[in-house]
Amino acid sequence: MKIPLFLLNTVIFPEGELQLRLFEPRYIDMVSECLRKECGFGICLIREGEEAGQPADFFSMGTYVKIIDWQQMDDGLLGISVEGEQRFRVESFKIQQDNLCVGEIIWLNDDEDLLPVSYQGFSDLLKEIGHRYKLPFVKEPERFNEANWVSERLAELLPFEMTAKQELLEMDSALCRFDYMQSMLEKIDSGDLANS
Repeated sequence: MKIPLFLLNTVIFPEGELQLRLFEPRYIDMVSECLRKECGFGICLIREGEEAGQPADFFSMGTYVKIIDWQQMDDGLLGISVEGEQRFRVESFKIQQDNLCVGEIIWLNDDEDLLPVSYQGFSDLLKEIGHRYKLPFVKEPERFNEANWVSERLAELLPFEMTAKQELLEMDSALCRFDYMQSMLEKIDSGDLANS
C-alpha cells in the first residue's frame, strides 16, 4: 500500500492526537487530497534534516493518522488535528516532483494482551497523570487494563527524548515497552540519563 508521508520531529502512537500547522504547499496539497478522498497519511520521525525544505532522512517505522478536524488559523495557516490509527513500516519510498515523500508500507499488528498484575503500577501511574492533568482518557476506566493502550499513552506523556519514543513505537510488545520505560525512569531518577 502507498501512502503520503509527513516527516516531523515528533512521534505519534495509535490513538494519540496531534495538532499540526501547515505552510508548505506539498503538505497543504496532501491534506486537501486526504480530505477529498477521506483517507489519511503517515507520520515518521526525522532522523536527520529539517521539517521544511528538502525531504529529510527518516525512521522507517511510523504511524498512519486520520484527520479529525481542521481550521484556518489566525495567522492564515491551515491547522489540522490528527489521530493515530496503526503502526506501519516503510519498505520503500519515492520523492515526488513537489518534494512530497510517498512510501510503500506494510501494516504492523499491535499487542492485544491484558495488563499483567505485575505491571499494574504502570496503569496506576497513567491514572495519576490523567487525573492530575484532567486528561480526557480518564473517562475510559476499562482501558486501563489494556497493556498496549497503557504503554502507548505513557510513551506519549513521559518526558523521554524523541529517539526513545521512536524505540518504544517500534516495539511489538507492550511488556517490552514497560521494561524499557522502567529503565528510562530509573535513569531519570538517578540523574544519569545524560550519561547513558
